[in-house]
Amino acid sequence: MTDLNKPNSKPTDSEVAAKQHIEAAEVNNQQVSIKAWSQKLLVVILCVASFYGGWKSYESNMVNECTANGGQMIEGQRTMLCQSL
Repeated sequence: MTDLNKPNSKPTDSEVAAKQHIEAAEVNNQQVSIKAWSQKLLVVILCVASFYGGWKSYESNMVNECTANGGQMIEGQRTMLCQSL
């Protein structure tokens, strides 16, 4: 029988395997955490890009509608106005 409290006793194969499994789990947890943050950042960037693209598309549609109805776009301070000719 081996005494686990002895400093000279060698760990068994099962103890070594268990230690390696724990170390691998710690590394995997860290990688998942990094991946989760990068995915969150990617989602935020895609949401901002989607919002900006939708806003510009709306503006473009309003300009096209205005010119199709014979109007002309006039830029205000914060808004664009369609003025009939």
